[in-house]
Amino acid sequence: MKHRKLETDAATSKRMGNVHLKGSKAENLLSLSLWHQGIRYRKNYKKLPGSPDIAITKYKIAIFVDGEFWHGQDWVNRKKKLKRNRDYWIEKIEENIRRDKKNDQLLIDSGWLPIHFWEKEVLKNLDSCVINILNRIELRK
Repeated sequence: MKHRKLETDAATSKRMGNVHLKGSKAENLLSLSLWHQGIRYRKNYKKLPGSPDIAITKYKIAIFVDGEFWHGQDWVNRKKKLKRNRDYWIEKIEENIRRDKKNDQLLIDSGWLPIHFWEKEVLKNLDSCVINILNRIELRK
């Protein structure tokens, strides 16, 4: 989809320019914790739909660390609160949600298990996210 030009001011433009698509703090913490548990993986694995942030190829587990805004956490309520460039953001985020669902289904159809964590979930509860992944690995052995 070709998005309309976003109308914005200099401060917003600068803030949005600082958003990184790969290697967020949450992704790095999670991947490092898995590495210390002896789990080997690929980061941003482009051979899989959606380029998972962490792909544990041995067990066919694809892990995504999703930003709350970009991937539509609590989207029904959040979209009501959008004020600036409302139509643009609704279109953009709903496209992201559809793409995530499509990629999850493609992964499942290929025998992979997609797992999604919200960024804040990883930052606040890293240990429980790691335990969740380790439990899923045990089930796939």
